[in-house]
Amino acid sequence: MKDSCHTHDAYVLYGSKAGIKDSTHIDVSGGWHDASDYLQYASTSANATYHLLMAYRDFPQGFTDAHLANGLEGKNGQADVLDEAEWGLKWLSKMHPKPNWLFNQLGDDRDHAGMRIPKEDSFYGRGFERPVYFASGEKQQRGKFMNDTHGAASIAGKFSSAFSLGAMVFNKKDQLYVRDLMAKAQSALAYGDKKPGNHQTASVMAPYIYAEDNWVDDMELGYASFNKMMSKKAVPPDNGYLSKAFSFAKQEPVTPWLGKDTANHYQWYPFINVGHYELAKQSVGQRREQLIGYYKKGIQLVWEKSKSNAFYRGIPFIWCSNNFTTSFAIQCYWYRELTGDNTYLELEQACFDWLFGCNPWGTSMVYGLPSWGDTPVDPHSAFTHIGHYPIDGGLIDGPVYTNIYKNLIGIVLYNPDSYAPFQSDLAVYHDDYGDYSTNEPTMDGTASLIYLLAAKEADKHPLKK
Repeated sequence: MKDSCHTHDAYVLYGSKAGIKDSTHIDVSGGWHDASDYLQYASTSANATYHLLMAYRDFPQGFTDAHLANGLEGKNGQADVLDEAEWGLKWLSKMHPKPNWLFNQLGDDRDHAGMRIPKEDSFYGRGFERPVYFASGEKQQRGKFMNDTHGAASIAGKFSSAFSLGAMVFNKKDQLYVRDLMAKAQSALAYGDKKPGNHQTASVMAPYIYAEDNWVDDMELGYASFNKMMSKKAVPPDNGYLSKAFSFAKQEPVTPWLGKDTANHYQWYPFINVGHYELAKQSVGQRREQLIGYYKKGIQLVWEKSKSNAFYRGIPFIWCSNNFTTSFAIQCYWYRELTGDNTYLELEQACFDWLFGCNPWGTSMVYGLPSWGDTPVDPHSAFTHIGHYPIDGGLIDGPVYTNIYKNLIGIVLYNPDSYAPFQSDLAVYHDDYGDYSTNEPTMDGTASLIYLLAAKEADKHPLKK
């Protein structure tokens, strides 16, 4: 689009406990829109940033340099995936400007006034400024109610891990920049230790939020990543950080949604415990085997649900089911990489195939990919619906339980349902911009898919791994 938006952000809410007067202006411009609305969440942004950094770290030869840092065509000597990751890191840095300042969310559901191309939003009563919510660790607004926040470690751990991995990946860049990332990684961890517990998002108009309930997985990844950043060895000595990470790992050995039929929206986030993988790579002996066993137990729970299904489908049809599918495929891949055990290879491949058309609707769940296939053409995206901009590579939410679809607020189909013969009492999917529950592309799901695609490329061409 060659344009900028939301350049006036933001004014602070809930900052009094840190001595920040509400309505104080701070610069938190930049970052990514979360999905087809224009809210920005530190939780999803940090997770996406980590996946992008991790994809380059693990499969660097799978990426090219065809664009400038601002997204325009041209080369700048850095892989495009790192340009994106650095864009995420810079915004996260603004959201953690001081050791005792950590912000969780930019904008809220007042944003949902209608589909539009982003430019300037004036829905918040402060001109073009939007609110930025401080990660206070205490309950905040959820429509007419309050959310169920009990701490800030879930968001602080995500911040810290992204900063740590960023410092490692960009360790040959400007050393002042790298040292700043290292310092922020440490201060974010300290913030999480100070405020253990989960932090949920806030809303004003409706009850829908990211209702994250867990947090020990985030602190596990935070400590595992920090330990790796502080050591140059492949298997670092345990200087306390690894033991701390392992203590968190034992509190949630299996990501709670695995094997379940349902969960609240983003209740267990990220949808994969990245910490187990990062910690296992730094561990030996019994600790390593125990961590791998956690992965195997979770995979087996899904396998028990999926083995009698024609699609090997053991992923619940809840909101963002494609994100769950992508994350689970990565967990299967990591288990295979850590062990050399191909027991679950068919299950892993079935998840990948589901995303690209081997599903009851016979459609890829990725906009424009493959270019010759049946892919989403009418996603819940103002960029495509109003501006007619392609969003190639965007992973959409995916099918949901029919009873979820029927009870969501404000959904309406604007065109005849081309998949009507394939809908069921169990699950539905619509390629219609009116269905925000199944057909909306998400930033974090797409970042996870980038990692999965890079891993599959490495499987095809092992020398590029």
